[in-house]
Amino acid sequence: MSPCTITFSDRTATVVSVESLAEFPGILNNTDIPQSRPTLVVIGGASRLNPEDSDRVRLLFTQALAPIAQRYQAVVVDGGTDTGVMRLMGQARAELHATFPLIGVSPIGLVTLPGQTSTLEDAAPLEPNHTHFFLVPGTRWGDESIWLAQVASAIAADAPSITVLINGGDVTWEDATQNVNMGRSLIVVAGSGRTADILAAAVHGDVSDDRAEKLIQSGLVRSIDLADGSAALAQIIEAAFMIKR
Repeated sequence: MSPCTITFSDRTATVVSVESLAEFPGILNNTDIPQSRPTLVVIGGASRLNPEDSDRVRLLFTQALAPIAQRYQAVVVDGGTDTGVMRLMGQARAELHATFPLIGVSPIGLVTLPGQTSTLEDAAPLEPNHTHFFLVPGTRWGDESIWLAQVASAIAADAPSITVLINGGDVTWEDATQNVNMGRSLIVVAGSGRTADILAAAVHGDVSDDRAEKLIQSGLVRSIDLADGSAALAQIIEAAFMIKR
């Protein structure tokens, strides 16, 4: 499918439907998404946080993730829906009036476009501050995980890329696995809850989930603490982006 434009209340975004991974490089070349750019992948969620931790998580986006993406004109890739960390990423970009590309990768069978409704209980709307969306085959959350990881690698090409995991549920495990399989470093924010806390504990030797053990064995996973604030996360991402390949 050729790129088309969708309209939110006050802005537009580019949407492309993709049917196979093999065709993606050609489709990417037909968009205005810059390639060989530092790339930041954001995965996870924002559920079951107390008010204090919720504020801390939000600051990670407004004080670290979005400002760094803007400074390096990095491409940010996430799940694209108006929920959790994807909503926070979009809101942070809007709050900063940033110009970096923000790419959502979502299963076509579960997202609703502006003005549409769905009878599916777990359907979700697209987040309105993203610049581009790739709608990929899938009718379950998690079907997009391999796509998200490979889209990010295709965009980064020979430039540095890094994944940040905050909170998250079952799908986040698959997102993390696919990104690690692509050789991408994974930064886990301990104290943000759920999947992130289980995986961060495993980094420090307390393995309670087989999925965590497999990820740790990659040597690509490290953790920071939410209480350390935005500066700690920013330092790691900036160090990764300055690495020459």
